[in-house]
Amino acid sequence: MLQNKKSLRERLAHALCFEIIAVALCAPALAWIMGKPLLHMGALTAVISLIAMLWNMVYNAGFERVERRLGWVRDTRVRMVHAVGFESGLILIVVPLAAWWLSISLWEALVLDIGLLLFFLPYTYVYNLAYDRLRVYWAGETCPGA
Repeated sequence: MLQNKKSLRERLAHALCFEIIAVALCAPALAWIMGKPLLHMGALTAVISLIAMLWNMVYNAGFERVERRLGWVRDTRVRMVHAVGFESGLILIVVPLAAWWLSISLWEALVLDIGLLLFFLPYTYVYNLAYDRLRVYWAGETCPGA
């Protein structure tokens, strides 16, 4: 069974929860790893979070259109395609920002981002799986592939 369309309000709640959890996990870890003040890394993380939240809404809306049009069911393969596509687009946006903010090279920012990707790929997968399962209760909807 295919997923119903999500409202803008639901998309905002989905993205906001995703980002709040991510910032709470990443800002302290990045401050420690980079040897930067928590406030400095927290600000960068918050800016990246805003960018990621907007990208999340745009990407998910587009992905779900493709999903409906092609009749995909959210099985493990589709969830992996979703997570890889989302994170790949985000890399293109975030690497130049991180390089500038941290006064490091694009290469160093890319390496840092790859490290974050190792966290975010499974985080994105697990978050969306959990969200889809919880949505069954919130919206009373069938949860495909969950």
